Amino acid sequence: MRYMIINKADADSEAGKLPAPEVAEAVGGVVEDLSKAGVLLFAEGVHRSALGARVKVDGGKRTVTDGPFAETKELVGGMIVVEVRNRDEAIEWAARLAEALGQEVEVRRVVEEADFGPDADV
Repeated sequence: MRYMIINKADADSEAGKLPAPEVAEAVGGVVEDLSKAGVLLFAEGVHRSALGARVKVDGGKRTVTDGPFAETKELVGGMIVVEVRNRDEAIEWAARLAEALGQEVEVRRVVEEADFGPDADV
């Protein structure tokens, strides 16, 4: 099962500030452990929303809204995708990341092709 562990943006990341060295080192340690455990698929941060855009298409009309976006607590700051045996294992890794970041993270299961079959348990 693949899971995405999502950390949220904050005022500092939205201002383009890099994390404190001790936070970067702690997160790097978690990523290294994920890699050594053979469960890491990828880990990436994203740039601040001021460099992004939101795209909406309604009735064939496209609207592009440039960042920054107001609700910082709703923005993604980075993500790690892991392939693990079950939700509990994903939560264990997420807890390590949350501790390293000093903030809450979100865990979401990635939709797989099998989720659309007749025996789907989504």
